[in-house]
Amino acid sequence: MKDKILELINEQQSPLFRVMSVYNENEPIKRQFANNICAFHIGNGYVLSVAHNLRPEAQFFSSISEEDFQSDIISNCDATGQQLFNRCYILNEQTNKRYINTQDKDDMKLLIKNLKQINYDTRWVTFYEKGICKPFLIIQFKNDQFYNDAAITATFPPNNLFSEPNLGRYTFLVGLELVQSYYAEDIALYKITNTNQEIIAKIPFANVSYEMTEIDKSLYCIQSSPNSSLGRMVNESRIEGILNHHAIQLDRIGGNYIREGLRYLLKGYFRFGSSGAPYFIYDIESNSFKVNAIQSEAGPIQLSINNKLDGNFQYVNAIASPLKNVEERLMNIMEQTS
Repeated sequence: MKDKILELINEQQSPLFRVMSVYNENEPIKRQFANNICAFHIGNGYVLSVAHNLRPEAQFFSSISEEDFQSDIISNCDATGQQLFNRCYILNEQTNKRYINTQDKDDMKLLIKNLKQINYDTRWVTFYEKGICKPFLIIQFKNDQFYNDAAITATFPPNNLFSEPNLGRYTFLVGLELVQSYYAEDIALYKITNTNQEIIAKIPFANVSYEMTEIDKSLYCIQSSPNSSLGRMVNESRIEGILNHHAIQLDRIGGNYIREGLRYLLKGYFRFGSSGAPYFIYDIESNSFKVNAIQSEAGPIQLSINNKLDGNFQYVNAIASPLKNVEERLMNIMEQTS
């Protein structure tokens, strides 16, 4: 079992990655990253993460096509707003895109205020639909080879591979498309797109177990190590309860929605920023780990400190979505598109 645990956190063998929203992906100087979330590969280019990071508002955009800028922004603003946007977003005639050109805090506040006034949809899922930014799988190594394969590395588009000296890593960008969002279950399915099949075949994946496990069962979570987005750790968590969950998720643009259904209540190490991390069961017979659930929410316990409750939350529990919740829908999609 020890060797299998070490595989889960080895950069050459782990199925744990990150998904980020990338602006200007083919323009290294202007490329920007946002909306970081954990994710894991389940084979054949399919990637799972949570859905709750898709509908929050980005509040503004780093760049936008000139066509969308004129039709969706300028045409809906008053004269003062038009002047603000034309001053803060500069047109590049070669790319026919507008790029943000201010770091002034007052300008940013005004931009955000004006976008809300015209009810412009800045949710990440809408940005994906409009092509304002795109989801990418972020894969990083200590050396400059994709899984130590020079031939495969040579097939990467030049803009999708770069060194990050301050991190001591080489970063590879693998394009994704959002296939389906299961908002009630808080699960999102992505698929690797526009990528050589040989590259996809190199990416480690987790086998899936759809069984619902019982209370007091051990699950093993792969997540980022403490105080690090690059390191990985495995920790044992124990199922303390089964929930029939109900929580309201705010969405100003599309309308609030409900997260509901079966969940695990888990006790173990939980760090913020680990949403989307996989929970595994260990199968003794096959000596293998199989992914069974996905980290969704923190589960706070409210403490009384100095006879006061307000704000005194201790996050010692996590709430995870069993993959059983989406088994049939997930398998149908994967079978139809494989």
